Amino acid sequence: MAEAKAPEAAPPEQEAGAQPGALADPFRAYNFKLLIDGVNEGHFTQCTGLEVEVTALHYREGGAGPVTRRLAGPVTHGDMTLRYGVTVSPELWNWFLASMNGVPQRKNVSVLLLDMDGVTEKLRWNLNEAWPKKWRAAPLDALGQQIAIDSLTLVFESITRG
Repeated sequence: MAEAKAPEAAPPEQEAGAQPGALADPFRAYNFKLLIDGVNEGHFTQCTGLEVEVTALHYREGGAGPVTRRLAGPVTHGDMTLRYGVTVSPELWNWFLASMNGVPQRKNVSVLLLDMDGVTEKLRWNLNEAWPKKWRAAPLDALGQQIAIDSLTLVFESITRG
C-alpha cells in the first residue's frame, strides 16, 4: 500500500497570513508621503480619513418569514484631510482656488507608506480623480508657540492599492 505524502511547504516568500512563531513588525504610521499627479507637493504632518465603505442593504425574500439577507450596496469614500505646515508655496492654495471657482482640477493622489528608512515604499494607496473641497487655516494665537498648520480636505472617486 502506497504511503500518503505530506504536502510540501510553500517557499517562505510565498507564505501569507499569520505564521506561528513568526514575528513581523508593523509599519510605522509616521513614515508616509503624498504624491499629487506624481509630484511631491509638500510635507504633510497628518493624513486622515482614508476610508471606503460598502453600504449593506437589507433584503427580505418573499416567503422567507422574518429572515433578511444583506446585500452589497453603493460604495462611498471618506474625505481625506491633509495637515501641513504653512509655507509660501501657492500650489495647494491654487488647487483649492479652482474648486472655489466651480472648476475643480481633478488629480491623482498617492499616499505612500514608507519603511523605517523613510525612503523605501512598502504600501501605496492611489486616490483617483481627487479634488479639494475644504481648506482650513491654522489657528492664530499671539500668546502661543505652535507651528501654523493648515488643513486641506480632498474628495476622491475611487481608490486602489498598489
